[in-house]
Amino acid sequence: MSARIRVLWLAKGLGRGGAEQLLLNCARHADTSRYEIEVAYVLPWKDALAPALTEAGVRVHCLGAPGGGAATGTPGRADPRWPLRLRRLLAARRYGLVHTHMPVPAAAARLLAPTAGSPRLVHTEHNVWDRYRTATRWANALTYRRNDAVIAVSHAVERGIPAARRRPGAWVTVVHHGPDLSGAPEGPAARADARTELGLPQDALVVGTVGNLTPKKDQFTLLAAHAELHRHHPGARLVLIGSGPLEGQLRTRAAELGVADSVLFAGSRSDVPALLPGLDVFTLSSRQEGLPVALMEAMTSGLPSVVTRVGGMPEVLDDGEQGLLVPPGDPAALAAALGRLAGDPPLRERLGAAARERAERFDVAGAQRAVEAVYEQVLRR
Repeated sequence: MSARIRVLWLAKGLGRGGAEQLLLNCARHADTSRYEIEVAYVLPWKDALAPALTEAGVRVHCLGAPGGGAATGTPGRADPRWPLRLRRLLAARRYGLVHTHMPVPAAAARLLAPTAGSPRLVHTEHNVWDRYRTATRWANALTYRRNDAVIAVSHAVERGIPAARRRPGAWVTVVHHGPDLSGAPEGPAARADARTELGLPQDALVVGTVGNLTPKKDQFTLLAAHAELHRHHPGARLVLIGSGPLEGQLRTRAAELGVADSVLFAGSRSDVPALLPGLDVFTLSSRQEGLPVALMEAMTSGLPSVVTRVGGMPEVLDDGEQGLLVPPGDPAALAAALGRLAGDPPLRERLGAAARERAERFDVAGAQRAVEAVYEQVLRR
């Protein structure tokens, strides 16, 4: 049997974000007879998924820690020496292929690769370019054509890659990644257990969201929509699963709106699949998205969703079929859609069943096979 090809997956962090979760999902379904997968990341304090990757048989390197070993440090600026550690890692491990997942480490890898054996370069684009800061956008733009191939998580993300930064031919491949919920609990018992775990009434109408508490996710609009929903459905509860820099401001806003007692800040959780059955409706108020893993998990769990019409979400959810689509930044529209589902249990059931059926098209194992097909293409060149 031929020797395995050593592949490095390079990310900014390994926190509980959607892009990071994709790494773990794909690692569990990688063809280990063909590829030896390793992961490197820059921010040592974003390491929540590092143990799970190690358990999956993946060697993990922290570029923000001396020697690339165990993660150390506190939230703040990245250690400016991480590119030097990346260069040493590339030279020492002699990767056949480097697969980057965030624009800043990707730009560094493109510049350093020629000095470390010139591994093939594949990049996954998770977001539209407009989201990037100016400096990030320029670093990405100036090095982007060095990629041997690009994978986009949705057609919306693919369309966002500037024409001037593309290479000719079949250079960009769209891969819809599915969730990995094998063995996740479901049914009435799972619903009751999830509500007990979250401290929610068994008979309440529960709307939930999963995502970091950041401007991109726009939970301020969601709080305003919940306040309107609560006026007509006083027993409604809102669950925010995730953490982030805006938590304090969001708690203050919930108090100002008079709904603090009906909003649960659940924090960052490792058991999201077990908590989803406790929801009646899933929602995302995002202003920008690629293709959120959280939505795919909610659909797989059979939840009806109300999400904004941004990024790749309209590609996997048809308005009125598996859920409802609303404009971003519009609390009234979001509240109206949530209210429509709140007052119509049969509609929730119908949309949830259709969402589960649609989600069967998006399989994490199939997505990883598609990624590896891209690997094969660039390694043959």
